[in-house]
Amino acid sequence: MLRRVIEAVVPARLGMSFRWLLASSLVANIGDGIALAAGPLLVASQTADPLLVAMAALLQRLPWLLFGVFAGAVVDRLDRRRLIMIVNLIRAAVLAALTITVFTGTVNITIVLITMFLLGTAETFADTTSSTLAPSLVQRADLGIANARLQGGMIITNQLAGPPIGALIFALSMASPFLINAVCCALAAILVSRIVLTSPGERRTSASVRADIVEGWRWLMAHPPVRTLALTIVLFNVTFGAAWSVLVLYATERLGMNELGFGALTTASALGGIAATACYGALERRISMANLMRIGLIIETLTHLGLALTSTPWVALVIMVIFGAHAFVWGTTSTTVRQRSVPAELMGRVTSVYLIGVVGGLVIGSALGGVIARQWGITGPFWFGFIGSALLTVAIWRELSHIARPTDPT
Repeated sequence: MLRRVIEAVVPARLGMSFRWLLASSLVANIGDGIALAAGPLLVASQTADPLLVAMAALLQRLPWLLFGVFAGAVVDRLDRRRLIMIVNLIRAAVLAALTITVFTGTVNITIVLITMFLLGTAETFADTTSSTLAPSLVQRADLGIANARLQGGMIITNQLAGPPIGALIFALSMASPFLINAVCCALAAILVSRIVLTSPGERRTSASVRADIVEGWRWLMAHPPVRTLALTIVLFNVTFGAAWSVLVLYATERLGMNELGFGALTTASALGGIAATACYGALERRISMANLMRIGLIIETLTHLGLALTSTPWVALVIMVIFGAHAFVWGTTSTTVRQRSVPAELMGRVTSVYLIGVVGGLVIGSALGGVIARQWGITGPFWFGFIGSALLTVAIWRELSHIARPTDPT
């Protein structure tokens, strides 16, 4: 029975090394999910200053903008398996040090902010590296289902299971969530060590990191489908970030929901993602990647419109379930398209550009969302998201045929 379940979730054709990668991802994400709730609670226990609270979140994202491109070049120069092991062990050490300060009562907001920056830096390298491993472990035709399993595991552990567990453990013992996260990072490093890279890809790097970065950018700018996909991800994250930056206020002011209601909205989105995980293989077999992406963009556009129009909680919850399914399918499909197009030796650099685009788009969108909501009300960012998404969908509709067509990496 157990063997059949494992085969259904992670087919044997994906290989044992991919199973080790998935196990490592699950362990790391459950630790991160626990910290996702415990981290803000720790910050709030040290300060009530809104600026310092916001600074903690900013310091976790800032390393992407500072080191993202450099991380991509480093990933392409070094052994990726070994690099992710080292980074996870560094994360474990940083979390262990934080645990000691919390346990001994010597923690303060300065220590917490420094820890957030260090963890954000480590995660920049870890996430960039882990995003390049799947193409070296599975056949090109199986990249879709492999990415679906990785994304689905992240949703279950990081978004659903981890945060409530983290909040509960923090209430019992402030130090314990960070100790657990440290153990998870160390265990993730051990699991990654079991991976065997059957096709690690040729390392065609130059004498300097700067030259490597320039090479990656030149390849991206000279490859129209991948370039258009990167621009699409940046722009859609601006519209998404604008709307989602005020989601908590939208839940309370527009929908009349309390804190539990806001939690229900995010949970509904995660449930939609889980549902999409179960049927992604069937969708990939029956619908072309171009049409999967087109359907997704329509759903995202209508999501903004639906939330802008409704003031009924249950309608918003249904919309969030559908949006969560779309977000999962879009993320899995766009990742698969990129991995099938980018040469292995450039994967780190091109991946870093995409991840920087995601973070940069969210940062810009979040800033716009606050300004728009203050000027035009709490539904303003959702109307901005609807109009922006609609225009972008029309602009790239035909281009999606070229973006989503599988190509041989060159």
